Amino acid sequence: MNIRTLIILFLALPLCLAAQEQGGETSLESPSPQKEKSGGGKIFTGFSGGMLLHIGYMFSNSPDKLFSNTGLGSPDYIKGLPKDGACFGLGGTLRVHLLDHIHVGAEGYVSTMPLMRTGSNVRTGWGGAMCDAYTTWGKVRPMVGMTIGGGTMKRLFVPENENGYEGVGQTNYNASYTNTPFFLLDPYIGLEIELNSHIAVMIRIDYMLPFGKTSSELTTVKDDIKWSNFMTPSGPRLYAGFMFGHLKRN
Repeated sequence: MNIRTLIILFLALPLCLAAQEQGGETSLESPSPQKEKSGGGKIFTGFSGGMLLHIGYMFSNSPDKLFSNTGLGSPDYIKGLPKDGACFGLGGTLRVHLLDHIHVGAEGYVSTMPLMRTGSNVRTGWGGAMCDAYTTWGKVRPMVGMTIGGGTMKRLFVPENENGYEGVGQTNYNASYTNTPFFLLDPYIGLEIELNSHIAVMIRIDYMLPFGKTSSELTTVKDDIKWSNFMTPSGPRLYAGFMFGHLKRN
């Protein structure tokens, strides 16, 4: 199952659950105060899910590490290549609420970092299990948490025309494509603003920490290929979107 399939599931399930919850409320009698009081100590207190859009800015130490390729061209040409840039993307999350203070669930995202004017880019897809702690201040819920999981970083480098060289009847370019899996830790803080009992606005900031191969078969640096290495590019992302479901207030 790929990241796109996960995002579709995360989007569809919360909407269905929210509709089912609303239908159940219209068909059942309103609970008595005694029942509400007796249910206050329940472990499971709600569920929610939705889609979040994000923008961010990614950094790397050098173009070699950004594209995972030491053979990008002459030193003068490499100096002009980017080593950071903006990114954008979207994803989905699905979670359950425990004890009115904990979210536990899963999420998946895709993020694209365009580079240069040649079509070069870094595309990252990731997903994993998330857990955060939150508190409720009226209709506002601040939270802090962590996602643990994995993903894949796809790096495409397409050089500019002047970096090509003439062959026999053709022009060759030093283009490269690498596909690198990684393990991730993704700490985040967020703020959820409740619009009603079934819809909330989510704002979140994270800084994903990917660990995997910093080099590839295209490079000559074989001793640096270790799974304990911190991969780049990496940087902060700002997320915003809507959450749907049963959003129980204290």
